[in-house]
Amino acid sequence: MPESPYQFDLVVHATHEAGVKVGGIGAVFDGLLSTRAYGEHVGRTVLVGPMTTSDKVEMERLTAPRNQLRVIYSSYHGIDRAVSTLRGRLRAIERQHHVRLLYGTRAFGTARHEIILVDGSQASPSRLNAFKSGLYRHFGIRSDLYESHPEYSLHVNAAEPAYRALQAVVNGTRGRRFIIAHEFMGLPLCYCAIMRDPGTYDTVFYGHEVATVRPIVESHPGHDTMFYSVLGQAQQEGQFLEDVFGDQSHFFKHGLIRPAASYCDNIFAVGDFVVQEMRFLDANWKRANIDLVYNGVPSHEIGLEEKRVSRSRLQQYCTNLLGYRPDHVFTHVTRFIPSKGLWRDIRVMEALAPLLERQGKSAVLFILSSIIPVGRPPEAILQMEAQYGWPVNHRDVPIQVDGQDVPDLVSHEIPFYRAIEQFNQVAGNAQIVLVNQFGWSQDRCGKRMPQEMSFIDIRQGSDLEFGQSVYEPFGIAQVEPLSFGALCVISSVCGCLGFIRQVGGLDKLNVIVADYTMTGRLGEGLDTALSIDQKRRNQIEAVQAELVAAQISDRLPQDDRAAHSILKEGYALSKQMSWEVVARDYLIPGLARAAQKARPPATVRQDSC
Repeated sequence: MPESPYQFDLVVHATHEAGVKVGGIGAVFDGLLSTRAYGEHVGRTVLVGPMTTSDKVEMERLTAPRNQLRVIYSSYHGIDRAVSTLRGRLRAIERQHHVRLLYGTRAFGTARHEIILVDGSQASPSRLNAFKSGLYRHFGIRSDLYESHPEYSLHVNAAEPAYRALQAVVNGTRGRRFIIAHEFMGLPLCYCAIMRDPGTYDTVFYGHEVATVRPIVESHPGHDTMFYSVLGQAQQEGQFLEDVFGDQSHFFKHGLIRPAASYCDNIFAVGDFVVQEMRFLDANWKRANIDLVYNGVPSHEIGLEEKRVSRSRLQQYCTNLLGYRPDHVFTHVTRFIPSKGLWRDIRVMEALAPLLERQGKSAVLFILSSIIPVGRPPEAILQMEAQYGWPVNHRDVPIQVDGQDVPDLVSHEIPFYRAIEQFNQVAGNAQIVLVNQFGWSQDRCGKRMPQEMSFIDIRQGSDLEFGQSVYEPFGIAQVEPLSFGALCVISSVCGCLGFIRQVGGLDKLNVIVADYTMTGRLGEGLDTALSIDQKRRNQIEAVQAELVAAQISDRLPQDDRAAHSILKEGYALSKQMSWEVVARDYLIPGLARAAQKARPPATVRQDSC
């Protein structure tokens, strides 16, 4: 048998985004799995995850042309192009586990890889209970605490039939094989492999955040200002997370990730703070090998004239909405969740507006963010625009479209917009516009948006992108406009900061860091750190907003020469932080370390299904 030309013959990615791109992890796949370095080192890639056939929207997105799915076998869709031996195995798994399976291929960036999806919503109770019993015996995971959580059941119910389907698809494959569990959602598949066929796969937990930490940071009124001060102080004193914040066993995500440090062959973390947060979980995590595997940054080279075209469209949109053509265009493209720290944009704008006024300059900040993931129907947007001037003006009452109530402002969009209103009433030369819609084009955002506008314009044309999150494991969106010559304003807890520092980016004008954490003041004691409340955070944010505003005012380019310099430096930085660099210098070496720690490569048992 000839030796494999690949260092890693099979890499399985266990993820909830195997079938459809949902968010950040999907962006990771599009970036990583299409790089040359990944293709040169990995012989075969299979993505495995759940599907919910009862969810009409999910199934429509799965088979939509832009998803580029090719189905080989799917009992739900009535498609069967599999060879007879594989067909028989898949049907047997469906029959024995009471599940539905899909096997096919899908595009990830410029590459195409195999996928296996499992609908375990009707999984056999007896087989499922046996699997849960195994999770408890091997890993101490108490499923009885978590069975009321649909997200827990989604991934645990699918795990064993998914593993058996994987074995059927890769049956007989030789060489070095990996299962990478992306976040807590992928761990049930890893644990199944460890229980059923120890030594067959090298296992890696890929932490795109620390699920135990996020709700603590988001829910506490001190947010990152409190948490990272506590983290530094507690680690100095030899304490772990549960020593400080109490028992977390009630939280199903914590229950799933806790054993990973002891049982997986390696751990990946997307940012420097994620490494610290992991080591804060318990003594096993403190001792574990954790490799940094940063996310990549989109890197596209454009010229100054191309940037001007996009910028002019944004300026025209401001003119159409507000009646003036701004000298500077600022943007924030993000999900509308507490961790994004959107209120900090207003704080900085409050400090920046008078500085710009003294220079005789004007600005606009477009915030593109919506609590409703798919946004509002275009017909509703047109009606809101005509009735009360959306998106400059908003209302917290729904409008009627085809007999259905369609909301404008919902949930915490309401108080955020009220804060924007207060700012806009005072700052004449700088205004904030909340576009709470999915998409950035005239057909999605109303007639006052220029007809030629597209999403790339809000990235290429921006002079500055805000991203001052309170919890941000990496933050791809914060630095997406980097290569287009935008200043990127990030908080000190953004994971991308470590990568920027690695490539010398903090010596350039392109990145401005707002430090809201007080991590330099660790001598004040743990009790002092824990006492940081909203009042204290507000005081720190006010001081930082002044500092950030001053840096923005100093760094905004005032002529073509300065604009060209920032554009050139931004592209150079983005190239050093590209997905190709991440795959070559971080992911592949991390897999190699997992292989060194793990057992010798095994052969998948012919009879494992």
